[in-house]
Amino acid sequence: MTRLSSATLAALPATVARPAYDRSQVKPGVVHLGIGAFHRAHQAVMFDDTLAVGDLRWGIRTVSLRSPGVRDQMAPQDGLYHILVRDGAEVAVRTIGAVLDVTVAPESPDTVVDMLADADTHIVTLTVTEKGYKLDPASGALRTDDPQLAADLASLNAPVTAPGFLVAALAKRRARGLLPFTAISCDNLPRNGQRLRGAVIALAQYHDPALAEWIAQEGAFPETMVDRIVPATTPDDIAAFARDHGVTDEALVKTEPFTQWVIEDRFCGPRPDFGAGVQITAAVAPWEEAKLRLLNGAHSAIAYLGGLACIAHVHEVLEHPAMRAFVERLWDEAESTLSPPAELDVAAYRRDLMTRFDNGALMHRTHQIAMDGSQKLPQRLLATIADRRAEGQDVDALALGVAAWIRWQAGISDAGITHVVDDPLADSIAALLAEAADAAGRVTAILAYDAIMPAALRDDAVFADQLIAHLTSLEEKGAMATVAAMAPIPA
Repeated sequence: MTRLSSATLAALPATVARPAYDRSQVKPGVVHLGIGAFHRAHQAVMFDDTLAVGDLRWGIRTVSLRSPGVRDQMAPQDGLYHILVRDGAEVAVRTIGAVLDVTVAPESPDTVVDMLADADTHIVTLTVTEKGYKLDPASGALRTDDPQLAADLASLNAPVTAPGFLVAALAKRRARGLLPFTAISCDNLPRNGQRLRGAVIALAQYHDPALAEWIAQEGAFPETMVDRIVPATTPDDIAAFARDHGVTDEALVKTEPFTQWVIEDRFCGPRPDFGAGVQITAAVAPWEEAKLRLLNGAHSAIAYLGGLACIAHVHEVLEHPAMRAFVERLWDEAESTLSPPAELDVAAYRRDLMTRFDNGALMHRTHQIAMDGSQKLPQRLLATIADRRAEGQDVDALALGVAAWIRWQAGISDAGITHVVDDPLADSIAALLAEAADAAGRVTAILAYDAIMPAALRDDAVFADQLIAHLTSLEEKGAMATVAAMAPIPA
């Protein structure tokens, strides 16, 4: 089968929307760290929209911080790939041309630093997941015990981490008399801009206090909120695309119609005139909070409960009426902690979320969402619980989501099928839980684990009792029976 490339682009069917600009004229104005499916389905599409209206300064040079997998998918395709927007039986297909190249950082760290330090680079975006910032989830301080960060603390001659690359490049820009770039975190983290800024300045301070001061005064790290569901692409997806369109696309991504990017109005250099889907605002926090606590909080709870019940996909979990009722109860609890902007109708947002979760065309895997739970729970569930407990409010549904995460750490489903706990703290948590004799002991151990648990919840007896009750039920009766008992369907 013919591989997608610049040479084969013209052979695509007329139903495929192709780049509406001359790619040979595009200048690289963006560097993206951590290229994966989400970037290709979200930020890259929005920069592609900008190119399509004639502003050719915003081509993207991308970086894989770990493996050559994405580079090997995209390099033979000249950076081209397709996005499949699936809405039930309807599928819209579009070729994205904004990505100019992919560099594998471990193979060529100097190249990455040079592209970040280039005068034409005005914006750096990041999707490196929570663990990529090398920050302690509880304190926000640099994780100096992290081996990769330790290497960057010792020397920035060949950076390893995302903060390390940014600091090395900013040092080079300062030496050249250039302004900093605007660094935009696109990860689902509360105060993601502040966290990125804190990591970069702390690392710079370690190496050169004057550089840290320059970054603090001249740099920009806007807060952002990103939203689009992007399930993993499967070999079957790639095979079906090749069959239907006559070319093989190894970098194919699939997603939903909904897309949103809210960016704080804080830039230190040029920026595109973003189009639809991008909102520049003075305050991102209310938007971010609503997404983290409603969409992401529910997603995590669905993933652990559904995964324990051996249900593969989100829409299949929600085919069970008790699970739908549980999600609504979780949203009722979470909504009380929000301060939504005037433009956000929370009731409509909840309806839209349920519709998005029900989109079976996405085939969004529960095991995919369950990854890196120790990094996600503090902002998706635990912060919400802490806010409600501070007001003396019940957290029954939210606590079940956390209890399901604890149960997931055992690495075995309700049917006795083993699974890998894909999490940077998996070994530490497993060792912690292995010393506990029963559910109460496991809850006590997790409550005392300050790498995850906020201080306000460590001695909260009400929260502890609800966790113990839910975890006991999950271990003895299983996920679906526990949900059904907690969230009965009204008569």
